[in-house]
Amino acid sequence: MASSPSLPVLVAVALLALLSPAALAAGGREERARIRVYVHEQFTGPNATVGSVAPSRLGANSTFGEVGVVDDVLRAGPDPSSQEVGRYQGLFAGADLADANYFSAITLVFTAGERNGSTLSLQGNYAFPVDDALERAVVGGTGAFRMARGVSMLKVVSAETDGSVFQLDLVVFTPRRRGY
Repeated sequence: MASSPSLPVLVAVALLALLSPAALAAGGREERARIRVYVHEQFTGPNATVGSVAPSRLGANSTFGEVGVVDDVLRAGPDPSSQEVGRYQGLFAGADLADANYFSAITLVFTAGERNGSTLSLQGNYAFPVDDALERAVVGGTGAFRMARGVSMLKVVSAETDGSVFQLDLVVFTPRRRGY
């Protein structure tokens, strides 16, 4: 004969359900922000914003072990003259022996507007060529984004030989602010 769960087990399950991220969001304990910014990247010239700092030790045909850095401009729109709102800074490393797949750690540093002084941290893999969109996790933040979590989607808006523009859409969840 099967025994029924004990009262402490039922209480623990109920508490876990109440404290889950979905329950917290539903209960109004989290704030959600939808953000769209544009990443302006320059490949060449004296104003290049991305570059490899260490080539692969496996030779010219491999990306495994390649390390690079990025310090792109974040703008409010796709036009190069649109308002600068921050920087898209980080590093990437070739992390796949077989294909051109990279691991990246990116920090969005907001330098203007209501998010000035705040950051968001993104992390994840990306492959070349990028298909429709590159999805990465939002794994943290500071300032207005303290304890952030969420997702980011990066899509190519334009690609030229000397640079690219990407649309970056984010959905970010943060605890409701109660003074830290």
